[in-house]
Amino acid sequence: MRSAMLWMLVAMALVVGSARGADKPMNFVIILVDDMGWMDLSVQGSQFYRTPNVDKLAADGLRFTQAYASCAVCSPTRAAMQTGREPARLGVTDWIRSQFQGGKTGDVIPTDYIGSPHDKLLCPPNPFAMQLSEVTIAEALKTKGYATCHIGKWHLGTEAFYPDKQGYDLNIGGCDYGQPPTYFDPYIRGKQNGFPTMPARKAGEYLTDREADEAVKFIKDHKDGPFFLNMDHYAVHEPLGAKKEMIDEYEGKSWGKQKNATYAAMVESVDQAAGKILAALDEAGVADRTLVIFTSDNGGLLGPTNNEPLRAGKGFPYEGGIREPLIIRWPGVIKPGTLSQQMVQTIDFYPTICQLAGVSVDHPIDGISLVDHLRSSGSSPLKRDALYWHFPHYRGKGIPPYSIIREGDFKLIKFWEGPTFELFNLADDLSEKNNLASKMPDKVRAMDAKLMAHLKDEGAKLPRPNPNYKG
Repeated sequence: MRSAMLWMLVAMALVVGSARGADKPMNFVIILVDDMGWMDLSVQGSQFYRTPNVDKLAADGLRFTQAYASCAVCSPTRAAMQTGREPARLGVTDWIRSQFQGGKTGDVIPTDYIGSPHDKLLCPPNPFAMQLSEVTIAEALKTKGYATCHIGKWHLGTEAFYPDKQGYDLNIGGCDYGQPPTYFDPYIRGKQNGFPTMPARKAGEYLTDREADEAVKFIKDHKDGPFFLNMDHYAVHEPLGAKKEMIDEYEGKSWGKQKNATYAAMVESVDQAAGKILAALDEAGVADRTLVIFTSDNGGLLGPTNNEPLRAGKGFPYEGGIREPLIIRWPGVIKPGTLSQQMVQTIDFYPTICQLAGVSVDHPIDGISLVDHLRSSGSSPLKRDALYWHFPHYRGKGIPPYSIIREGDFKLIKFWEGPTFELFNLADDLSEKNNLASKMPDKVRAMDAKLMAHLKDEGAKLPRPNPNYKG
């Protein structure tokens, strides 16, 4: 009774505080980490990684237990986040090659299917950029007078497709790179001669610290007007690099298969950056009207980290490749420390932010707004019956092209090369050890039909048999 009364008083205070700022539009901050796995936070259960600031963010907000990236690799998820559209609809279904890796200008849109004589399938080509015809979150918010800033990794095309060409007033560090040259100023390695959109400023400065510093400055400079900060860290992507004094704190320690000291130091640096951003919101007096989203673009890379109890990691169709930490803080609205069991995906950020900013969405998107769900502190169910993924590419030798549907507790993976199907009941098999496909053929047929219908509606490009296959 006493705790219920205490929460009632807190809620009344929050409502009053929220009402004071009701005449001002909301601000939005997305913190997107690169390659952070589902178990890479202490609030997610890890006893190896130290993440007190993100843990506090979860304590103050809503943490999703069934949140997903739109793809198991980076560029498709990033494009999906920017547009609210699935990779299959966008056509960006694989990571985009940077120019130093042989990629071409984004104006080139390849059409020829690709594959070697050793591939059973020919795969659709991936574009070299997210096209300018797509409407990004930043472009949508500009219609309402928002100041917009992108910091960190972009990886959605060459210079003509950089963030400043897609609605962002400021672009600090965003280019066609999928990984940093190094994590230390002046950021030079091989063919990567620093960041073309973030000049070096202090030899030896750590990249994640630089990103945080730029984010804090943007918040301070724009505290009086509505703003959108897209903070997309390059960390914790390879090449691994961290400050020595922080690495030393993790040497010789482990928790299960999580034991990489450098990776752990990188995770902690991301957490420290989040702490600086949250402190800047407080100091600017805008935290009470700022929605903060924290998540990752795909699962943790096997080797540097471990995603157990989830199976596999980055690139794979299993939960370790696509299930992500997701935390949203909305002061005065979300009851602190709550959990949501609802299925959500990266595509949902776009309609959520647009609704809160009063932006009408009059073109086809795939995400659904989370606003009512957030206002209910996770108790109101979402009107969603399935989630989908489409990766029509080979990823090394071990991962053939695949598509996925998750419907309720069941998840069907369709391997285009074969053996064709794997079916799992995630409610009692989170680690995806028990393939039910042979035991539930009717379920497989029904889910496959629904998946194929969805891919057709999206205009998805599908793999084709390779007439030149030689084994």
